[in-house]
Amino acid sequence: MVKAHQHRLPPEDARNAAREVRARRLRAFLFVAPLLAFITFAFVAPIASMLFRSAYNPTVADLVPDSLQALADWDGEARPSDAALTQFAIDLKRLANDRTSGQLAEEVNRFLPGTSSVVKSTARQLRRVEDTTLADTGATLLLEANAAWSEPGIWRALRKAGQTYTSSYYLTALDLEQTRDGSIQQRDTKIYLQLYSKTLWMALIITLLTLILGYPLAFHMAHSSTSHANFLMVFVLLPFWTSLLVRTTSWIALLQTNGVVNSTLMALGLTGDPLEMLYTQFSTIIAMTHILLPFMVLPLYSVMRGIDPSYMRAAMSMGSRPIPAFLRIYLPMSLPGLSAGALLVFIISVGYYITPALVGGTDGQMISNIIAFHMQQSNNWELAAALGSLLLFLIVALYWLYDKFIGAGNIKLG
Repeated sequence: MVKAHQHRLPPEDARNAAREVRARRLRAFLFVAPLLAFITFAFVAPIASMLFRSAYNPTVADLVPDSLQALADWDGEARPSDAALTQFAIDLKRLANDRTSGQLAEEVNRFLPGTSSVVKSTARQLRRVEDTTLADTGATLLLEANAAWSEPGIWRALRKAGQTYTSSYYLTALDLEQTRDGSIQQRDTKIYLQLYSKTLWMALIITLLTLILGYPLAFHMAHSSTSHANFLMVFVLLPFWTSLLVRTTSWIALLQTNGVVNSTLMALGLTGDPLEMLYTQFSTIIAMTHILLPFMVLPLYSVMRGIDPSYMRAAMSMGSRPIPAFLRIYLPMSLPGLSAGALLVFIISVGYYITPALVGGTDGQMISNIIAFHMQQSNNWELAAALGSLLLFLIVALYWLYDKFIGAGNIKLG
């Protein structure tokens, strides 16, 4: 205790030291603050918005709140009461005058296909009706406008679309649906699950192809002279100096029916008719392998360049053959670069969009193309957000499995 007391700083020196520590921490924070702000703005905020949008859709609740309130006590079996129908007729006329009935039609149509035309045609007819007439005979006019309003199904779709927070978009993204009794069942057609499985399968093939092509090239570069390795590195980095659109469209010129590849095969007599290579899974895999190959070569080369070749020479000097020595000594030492390159290529290829859209056609499209379709054409942002959220969860889960079983901390030299 006496010794500790003797080395204790005077109060003034302790305060100065504490101020110096705070100043250093503040300077360190100011250095990283721009990066944190950029990550928050460009990464965290969009992901949080996507997760929120996938379960939040207040469009219908904002458009027809009174109608949804009138349907709150409806049992969902028979046609709703005349009061509920009248209230909806009043709301639909208001939306027709505000030119927002199309939004309601699109939202309800997502839960009951074919409803859009019913809502729009009814809105056009009710626009010409006086408000006092609607208040008295709104239910009758609604049923006369279209017989579909007498069916309970369209009202169940309206009430379901009016839920502000819903899991229906995640169910749709998993090819599931909720029955009238609240249970979950599989849809008859599995669209999105097949797309997810096809995307993962194509990403795995692309990763394996880049590994097969990139590992020997990185090995050769790592064991060549510096000038020769730099010369080869130029060709590895050459795709980065060319526009992605140019690289992708060049594959269209190569693989199309009258393209370079088919013309060469027919000139050599290897085939009599042109092969259908463009707008297939094959064209997507080939083009993406070419584009993503540098992401496999660069991590491998950086790791292989630091491996001391004396390990292999020592193993062979002790009687080991080249292949067993490579498998037991060199390959485990190169696994950090291999795993990093495989992870990069796989994650990038899972979310790739431009190349499958240009050369893949219908057969070679991936889940990212369907997400873009729902955002740009069908305007179903909620379903697009749910599909994107599931893709994010899938990638995070795969990365967790990779880190747990294949990560750098689990690599053991044999």
